[in-house]
Amino acid sequence: MAGVGNAPHPDELQPEQTEGFKVSEKKTIDEYHQLDAHDESLKKWKASLGLGGTGASTSDPNDPRKVIIHSLGLEVANRPDIIIDLSKPGALETLDKQPFTIKEGAAFRMKARFKVQHQILSGLKYVQVVSRLGVKSKMQEMIGSYSPNSTDKPEYEKKFETETAPSGMLGRGHYEAVSKFIDDDNQTHLQFKWSFDIKKDWQ
Repeated sequence: MAGVGNAPHPDELQPEQTEGFKVSEKKTIDEYHQLDAHDESLKKWKASLGLGGTGASTSDPNDPRKVIIHSLGLEVANRPDIIIDLSKPGALETLDKQPFTIKEGAAFRMKARFKVQHQILSGLKYVQVVSRLGVKSKMQEMIGSYSPNSTDKPEYEKKFETETAPSGMLGRGHYEAVSKFIDDDNQTHLQFKWSFDIKKDWQ
């Protein structure tokens, strides 16, 4: 099992930056709606963010969070999805203490269901550092930019790229991971520890 000394340094969980990329000036939802309605490219861009829907806002004025991660899941072909409901008290603690089991060589992908509220979310990313026997590997998944959810679209779901579990004697074993959701403003919306075991079979 990976020890405490294998915990990633905070810098290791920083997302990779695109050279020359600059975070755009923040605007309110109303300001985005008032952008030139006659510009077709702007219309398409606003539609890609989910702006222009007719549903009422579902933002909770008593909850200051911009992003609420509802659940995390693991999809494997021909097997029931493994879903972690993060709305349950103690869900993150359980995730840390109870490893997933993944069959060696299996193709799988993670997915997240989440809600955006109060303002436009720009460039949400998922960053993960996995450690085993002192060796670390990092992956990053771009999730995207989203407008606040509404009654028309109460939540979003993002399915990540498919991964293949390690295999063979060297690949089997226990892995520790630290993951976080972070946006273009360098705001971390959720960070958590979890672990998984690579075994010969699913048991």
